[in-house]
Amino acid sequence: MTETVPLHLAGNNAPVAEEVTLEPTKVTGEIPAELSGQFFRNGPNPRTGWSPHSFAGDGMIHTIALDGGRARWYRNRYVRTPLYEHPGESRFALAFDPGTGRIDYRVTTANTHLIAHAGRLFALEEGGFPYEVTPDLATIGAYTFDGTLQTPMTAHPKTCPITGELLFFGYRLRPPYLTYYRADAAGKVVQTRVIDVPRATMMHDFAVTRDHVIFLDLPVVFDAARAAAGAPPWRWDDAHQARFGVLPRTAGDDAPVRWFDIAPCYVWHTMNAFEDPATGTITVIGTRVPSLWRGGPEDVGGGLPTLHRWTLDPRAGTVAEAPVDDAPSEYPRVADSTIGLPHRYGYTTSFALEAEPERSEIYAYDLADGGGRAVHRFPAGHTCGEAVFVAAGAAGENDGYLMTFAHDRATDRSYLAILDAADLAAPPLAEVHVPVRVPAGFHGNWIPA
Repeated sequence: MTETVPLHLAGNNAPVAEEVTLEPTKVTGEIPAELSGQFFRNGPNPRTGWSPHSFAGDGMIHTIALDGGRARWYRNRYVRTPLYEHPGESRFALAFDPGTGRIDYRVTTANTHLIAHAGRLFALEEGGFPYEVTPDLATIGAYTFDGTLQTPMTAHPKTCPITGELLFFGYRLRPPYLTYYRADAAGKVVQTRVIDVPRATMMHDFAVTRDHVIFLDLPVVFDAARAAAGAPPWRWDDAHQARFGVLPRTAGDDAPVRWFDIAPCYVWHTMNAFEDPATGTITVIGTRVPSLWRGGPEDVGGGLPTLHRWTLDPRAGTVAEAPVDDAPSEYPRVADSTIGLPHRYGYTTSFALEAEPERSEIYAYDLADGGGRAVHRFPAGHTCGEAVFVAAGAAGENDGYLMTFAHDRATDRSYLAILDAADLAAPPLAEVHVPVRVPAGFHGNWIPA
C-alpha cells in the first residue's frame, strides 16, 4: 500500500537535501540596473525529510544577490538553532525545563520570515527568539535586544516608514499571554507593554497605523491537553469571540486597549492598516478564512483565504466588514513606504490547497474606488510564493518591481521572477534561473546593498 505524502511535504513543498552556493545558469530578459542587493526568502525544510506540520520544518533561507543588472550568486543555508542541531527531536523536550517550568525560547525553527533592522538580519518564527544571520547566511545566534526580549517574537514585525521604529509583539502559552514591544531605529527597545487577554490564542500577525497598533484576538486557541499528549496544540473554539484590539502606539501602561468584536474568522496575514483623520476610522485589510482547524489539525476545510476589509469606527464602537475580492489568495504585501499609512496598491499571490496547482497568479489591487485587479499569470506548471514589492527609487507608490521565487514543474528547477508592478500582465522583466529547486516557503524581503 502506497503511503500518502502529506500536502506540506508534497510537490514543491518537499524539502531539499543540500546547502549550496551556485552561480545562476542563465538570465532571461534584463535585470533592472538599479537593483543591487539580495532577495531573501525563508521557509521550512526539515533536516530529516519529514515533519508533522509545515510549521515544524527547520528554517532554511534562500537568497540571490543582484548587482547593477547582474545576477552574482544563489545560496541556501539552514538557520543553526538547537532544533537544527538535534534533528527529529521533540521541540517541547528541548525547550522545556521541568525543574523550573521555563521554556527556552532559543529553541525555534526560525523558519517563517527574514527582516532587516538597525543593520542586522533576523530569521523569525513566532514561537521563539529571532536568530541573527549574516548576508551570506551564516548564523550568529539568538538575539534578545540586549536581554529586553523575554518572550517569543512575532514573525511579522512592522517597520514604520516615518520613524524607522520596529513594532512587534510576542505571545506565550502562559500568562502574561501577550506583550507589545517598540524598538527605535537604532534597535533599542524603548517600550514594553503587557496586553491583558484572557487566554493564549495563535496570533500570527497584527497591523499598525501611524498612531495605533491592532491586535488580532481570534478563535484559534491553545489546548494544553493536546500539547501534553504530543498533538498539535491549536484548535478552533466557537466560544472565543473574534475581536481586534486597538492601542495607541506609544501609550503608557495605564492606557486601555479598545476591543472591537468581529465575525468569526482567522486572519493569517494583514496587508496594511491606516487611519482616516477626517472620520477617525481605522481600516484593516488582510486575508481571511471563515474558520481554521475546526475538526483538528488535519481539517483544512474552513475555506480558502480571500482578501477582506474591516473598517473600525472608534466613535460609534462599530465595525463594517466587506470582502475585497473572492479570488483565493495569500501573502499580502504593500510598498514598505506605505506601511501604516493610506495606500492605493496591494499585492497577493493565488492560493490553493494542492501539491501541484495548475499555475500561480500574482494579483495587484488598485484599492481606489472601482480600481480593480491586475493579474500576472505564470505559465502552466509554474508556481510561486509571496511577491515582494521593491520600490524603484523615489518614484510613485506602484512604480517598482515584484520579486518572487518560482518553480517550473517540468524541469524541477527554480528561478527568481522580476515583474513590473505597474504592468503586471506583461512578461517578467527578468528571470534569474538557478540549477536547483527552491521549495515553496513562507516570507522574505529585498535588502538593498
